[in-house]
Amino acid sequence: MGGPYDSLMKESPSLQVRARRVRRVLDQLYPEADCPLTHEGLLQLLVATILSAQCTDARVNMVTPGLFKRFQTVHDFANADLKELQRLIKSTGFFRSKARNIRACCRAMIEQFGGEVPESMDDLLKLPGVGRKTANVVRGAGFDQPGITVDTHVGRLSRRLGLSAHKDPAKVEHDLMALVPQKDWTRFSLQLIFHGRRVCHARKPQCSECAMNAFCPRVGVTSAA
Repeated sequence: MGGPYDSLMKESPSLQVRARRVRRVLDQLYPEADCPLTHEGLLQLLVATILSAQCTDARVNMVTPGLFKRFQTVHDFANADLKELQRLIKSTGFFRSKARNIRACCRAMIEQFGGEVPESMDDLLKLPGVGRKTANVVRGAGFDQPGITVDTHVGRLSRRLGLSAHKDPAKVEHDLMALVPQKDWTRFSLQLIFHGRRVCHARKPQCSECAMNAFCPRVGVTSAA
């Protein structure tokens, strides 16, 4: 596999065994893991997910009620005044690019998909502002299509737990897909995200309080991985 944790991973149990242990603990800690973005319908889910880039879900959920009251349909967003859209989403950060992407994304949906949010990964990736992370969130929460969503938390925990040695999100996604049953991909991603937010923080992971410290190869390491 290669990478900075190669020797460490060779000395530990097999990746399949490690992955099963991680899944078992996460199932106990977060049995009801669900999409934390408040939304009604696919369009709202897509827009909220675009807004969530480099922003907390809590902040997005504070912004979207007013946003979705003002813009209710794909045509509303497609014809939105950029300055007004920017003003409504400003607190989510990177609001200029997000506003452009949301409007362009909705215009593309009208032109290419009859104003509907597409289901397939290939079609979602054709939309401005939509990468694999966003597409997997929409497919998982909106279409019940399993997908591994690799955000900063999933990438960090995957490396710390020895499930992947990569930093490239696409490679982390590929590694996890091979270790986790397909039906559990979406839930597993959410569970890792929750654990990353609550326990395995980037700068000061709470290893002493972590239910996985008995087998985590990164116990005691406080620098970001």
